[in-house]
Amino acid sequence: MEPFAFSRATDAAKAISAAARSSTAQQGAEVRFVAGGTTLLDLMKLNVERPTQVIDINHLPLADVERTPDGGLKIGALVRNSDLAHHPLVQRDYAVLSQALLSGASGQLRNMATTGGNLLQRTRCVYFRDTNMPCNKREPGTGCSAIDGFSRTLAILGTSEHCIATNPSDMNVALTALEATVVIRGTGGERRVPIGEFFLLPGDTPQRETVMMPGDLITHVILPPPHPGARSHYLKLRDRASYEFALSSAAVVIAVQSGKITHARVAMGGVGTKPWRSPEAEQALQGQPPNEHTFATAAAAALNNAKPQSENGFKVELAKRCLTHALSTVAA
Repeated sequence: MEPFAFSRATDAAKAISAAARSSTAQQGAEVRFVAGGTTLLDLMKLNVERPTQVIDINHLPLADVERTPDGGLKIGALVRNSDLAHHPLVQRDYAVLSQALLSGASGQLRNMATTGGNLLQRTRCVYFRDTNMPCNKREPGTGCSAIDGFSRTLAILGTSEHCIATNPSDMNVALTALEATVVIRGTGGERRVPIGEFFLLPGDTPQRETVMMPGDLITHVILPPPHPGARSHYLKLRDRASYEFALSSAAVVIAVQSGKITHARVAMGGVGTKPWRSPEAEQALQGQPPNEHTFATAAAAALNNAKPQSENGFKVELAKRCLTHALSTVAA
């Protein structure tokens, strides 16, 4: 599709969604964009999502992976997870992303799920998906059933008195460690949002999960050029080996020179209300020798502010071990 035709197609979709009372990516939106539909259709069947209009965007030319002029990577929002995971540039330069994608869901779902859809994936908290139970994320002001209920799989970082639901995505954890940028096209034009600013903490408004506004459409994700000499790894710990969400995961990118860590990026999944980057762990790693003591110190720093509930206190130690092992693997 030529740029002019692409602009007309996206403008038509934006005009419909902008007229709705809320964003296409927030809870309760009247208009939803659909590509793979691997999350949206499930939630519609459960009556969690009740859009009045669903716009198929699969005709848009957003399914390519391209090098950027500075040596980074431009990933279209409609690139399927399987295609992205097996792309030679991703496997060579961004191994942590390939590993994260391949650890998610099943082969069949990865063949359908898209980059943009994964960024907007909804929580797997059982109370969010059960319309018979109060949930502030689904219906603001009704309460959080998870805080005094089943919390084993839920967050210990970034929580509030209104929500402790985890972000379920593996891909988003890797993108956070890679310092990706999300490209959004809306009624005011195009804007680029660092992934660390794209996701919102629940605070007093758990129903707002991202910075997406009415009329917004994710078009691409931009990865910066790989850091010289860096290696990366994704480790996921879960109850079973396939088709299961993380109890804890770690995406790490580090470079070592002359026996010292010169570059460190750390993000965790399964433990945060959003993909959780840890500047505390990165600071603990910077300039230190890549050994067990350094990694244990970084892991302790990453979990220092954890606030577990009655059933997920084990995640504190599990996350520390997960991060330590990921770092040991990439430094080997």
